[in-house]
Amino acid sequence: MGIRKKTNKNPPVLSHEFVIQNHADIVSCVAMVFLLGLMFEVTSKFAVLFITVQYNVTISTNEGPEETAVNHFHHGIKDLATVFFYMLVAIIMHAIIQEYVLDKINRKKHFSKTKHSKFNESGQLSAFYLFSFAWGTNILLSENFLSNPIALWEGYPHTLMPFQMKFFYICQMGYWLHSIPELYFQKAKKEDIPRQLVYIFLYLVHIAGAYILNLNRLGLILLVLHYFVELLFHVSRLVYFSNENRQMGFTIWAVLFVIGRLLTLSLSVLTVGFGLSTAENQGFDLAAGNFNIFFVRMTVLSAICFTQAFMMWKFINFQLRRWREHAEAQTLKKKQAPAKSKSKKDKANGVNGVSSHGADSPRSRKEKSS
Repeated sequence: MGIRKKTNKNPPVLSHEFVIQNHADIVSCVAMVFLLGLMFEVTSKFAVLFITVQYNVTISTNEGPEETAVNHFHHGIKDLATVFFYMLVAIIMHAIIQEYVLDKINRKKHFSKTKHSKFNESGQLSAFYLFSFAWGTNILLSENFLSNPIALWEGYPHTLMPFQMKFFYICQMGYWLHSIPELYFQKAKKEDIPRQLVYIFLYLVHIAGAYILNLNRLGLILLVLHYFVELLFHVSRLVYFSNENRQMGFTIWAVLFVIGRLLTLSLSVLTVGFGLSTAENQGFDLAAGNFNIFFVRMTVLSAICFTQAFMMWKFINFQLRRWREHAEAQTLKKKQAPAKSKSKKDKANGVNGVSSHGADSPRSRKEKSS
């Protein structure tokens, strides 16, 4: 992200600078149009598509003496409208965190341009990862997915989701979609845009893939695991910016990163490679949401393995670069240490020479006169 400089000059209306400076207000007005649409009967049916979660299914259960109705949801084309609205909400929340938290810290710390950009990125992602990790963990615990791993593939296809799980996926897709216009709003550097687009694309493909293929339970566990590791990295980077001597967090993150990749591959192979391949409900049925065929399973596993290999490759390059920079810094310190000691000795010898030869003592002056 680039540095946004606030100026007193008012840019021309609808110019690039005007849109960038006022994008949060513009997006807020668009979101308010949908909210106001709920107040009128004519537009309420249209506004509901954007604001509320669609495709509600009520299921009656006989737990206890009385029947209880439980609401579940499945996915459909109308979810695109809901994702669009919560993408607007994500843009607004991004601007609030940036202006009222990160910009204030930046003004106090006086970071360089490079640190300023990385601090903003880590600050935004730390807030998102923390929120998503806590929310996802709560869903896992409430649905007992951690205590019953067989539920990851048992009863597939998992077309029906509780409200919290579906809303979680809607917000995830909305957040990562909002990252695309944010590259423009935050004046991202041209050299940083390809890297960020790759990560946004990978997030959207995996989240939307798990959502559409009804692998929502596996996707939720993998997201929570991944977000925890990424949260640790960005928190460690924020701590490093406050004090460059504090680098212990990166070491812990490096260990957990490798463990996270191994767990991701293990859970994916266990669920898709073994669980779904031995499930009773085999076949391809688009209407029923069943994608349990060999080609789809291999495509899913290949995509996950490719992504994990790509992340490990980036991780190894990152670690090698850090070690190289550390070795160069140590070598430079060793070279500077003898030079400093040598200069100190030269200065000391010069002082001794001046004291012994540069000034005449009373005895030497008497000898010279005689």
